[in-house]
Amino acid sequence: MELKLSTKGQIVLAGAIRRRLGLQPGDSLDAKVQAGRVVLTPRKTRFSKVTLLVDRITGLPVLSAGVGAPHLSSRQVREILAEFP
Repeated sequence: MELKLSTKGQIVLAGAIRRRLGLQPGDSLDAKVQAGRVVLTPRKTRFSKVTLLVDRITGLPVLSAGVGAPHLSSRQVREILAEFP
């Protein structure tokens, strides 16, 4: 995918790339030059809106991040659960 540099030195990431990485306006990226290439890396994963539901079959509480949400690591789940009373 070709991107163009503006006169202000800015680039625009295509919507497909932003969606694939879950990037939102205001998210920070780290930039570095590696083997003659510019590598952009999101600074931190943005959590999707997570809700606590009760599983209809087991009756146990479950987290739902919605359709298309990224998989969460155990660390991320612990951080989310820490916010619940």
